[in-house]
Amino acid sequence: MKKLMVLFFLVLLTPAIAFGAQGTLEGSIQGYNCVLQGKTCPLGSEDPLVATEFTFVLLTADGMYYFVPNVDRAILARHVAEQVRINGDINTAKTAIKAQSVEVNKNGKWRTVYDLAVPNPFAP
Repeated sequence: MKKLMVLFFLVLLTPAIAFGAQGTLEGSIQGYNCVLQGKTCPLGSEDPLVATEFTFVLLTADGMYYFVPNVDRAILARHVAEQVRINGDINTAKTAIKAQSVEVNKNGKWRTVYDLAVPNPFAP
């Protein structure tokens, strides 16, 4: 019975272990294909190249990129080439961050554009 309980708790802890530590990353939102190919990325959300990108990543100053799997593509596309700060659980092995919040720097002030704690009124 004890082995079953230990196994049960390990299964519950797996998602927390998989994503690792809480942290904050800063950088800009860029198209994944642009980053991989080293090509010029869209210059902003109005750029027609945004429509050709299916996945967006956070590109940090040191050249690392992180997937943001739990944030809708439309939110990330709206902030292409803008300076952002993402708070969440960082998985360095998979280069991903499960966002708790996304903030955009506008005129020197950080504005929250995504918050996991705020329910989506359009969700089914």
